[in-house]
Amino acid sequence: MSDRSRVTDSSTQMGLDLGLPTPPPTASVKKAPPTKKLKAMPMTVNVAASNAEGQDYEAMANALSAHADYRVIRRLKPQLKFPAATGPVKRVAVLDTETTGLSAASDSIIELAMVVVDIDIKTGMPVGEVTVFDGFEDPGRPIPAEVQSLTGITDDMVRGHKLHLLEVNRVMNGVEWVVAHNAGFDRPFVEQRLPFFADLPWACSFADIHWKQLGQGSAKLETLAAAFGFFYDAHRADMDCHALLALLSQPIGDPAQTGWQYLLEALQRPQYLLQATGAPFDAKDYLKARGYRWDSGARVWHTRLGSEETLREECAWLAERVYANPRAQVTIVELDALARYAGRDGQVTMRAVSA
Repeated sequence: MSDRSRVTDSSTQMGLDLGLPTPPPTASVKKAPPTKKLKAMPMTVNVAASNAEGQDYEAMANALSAHADYRVIRRLKPQLKFPAATGPVKRVAVLDTETTGLSAASDSIIELAMVVVDIDIKTGMPVGEVTVFDGFEDPGRPIPAEVQSLTGITDDMVRGHKLHLLEVNRVMNGVEWVVAHNAGFDRPFVEQRLPFFADLPWACSFADIHWKQLGQGSAKLETLAAAFGFFYDAHRADMDCHALLALLSQPIGDPAQTGWQYLLEALQRPQYLLQATGAPFDAKDYLKARGYRWDSGARVWHTRLGSEETLREECAWLAERVYANPRAQVTIVELDALARYAGRDGQVTMRAVSA
């Protein structure tokens, strides 16, 4: 206690007024924490265009989109009609399946969806009317719980259903090529159930477009959709097809061309499946990091290459990093669009890595 406080207390007790100011009562005061300057972070906002309760959500979405710190993604509305064609077209079936499992040899299709449309070869844009097929098929056994959870397809939904083959044939009339986002999965299932699909060239929008080279962090369909401004109810075959149709109609890369144009180009090029035959075990980490995948059946690391030039470059890399013997040979399977993603062998040759 200070001297002034002691004097004041004593004089008060004695009833004396010494003219000293009475100090205010002490109080516990919390010091406000220093204000933290927060950095503005970009946000993704899902906005469904609607006028519910008098709100103009589209105007709100447009206002947010105009701000540098916000990005708006909209629910996909499937488009069933495009402008009329002005030049040559190529009719495509965008296809997706839902199945009871991962093996075409032991599992079955439970849903098949196709969106069929003409693609203008010059502009790379869909034109004209869109035809849609979506059908269930009863696999004859319970759908695994994890598949029901992922797809929302239950045993009750498929019970007694069969794919309507006459309708499939009608929808596929005039189709010149097929596109799936994971053709290596879908094609074997579809060909096993509907063999005429083996007579059509296939393209894969997952593997035939180099999404990472074009600035995308992932080739997953949902992620790509969000990057291009829309979202949808994934893991149902019909909506996956509509989403892929919309995605491939976007301009991609620099100089920009649509996803359809990339796939049309890929359709004309041969592809090569390179099998790193006899690669030493201690090279597996190099191969995996390089993008090779392990084929447990053939017991070999393999990769797909899109040109003769990249094939030569890959052989040179293998000679330098994997094989000690420069005369070591790898297996090359040349695949055209009729064979690729089908699990069927193309033209097989052996090539020395140092060639």
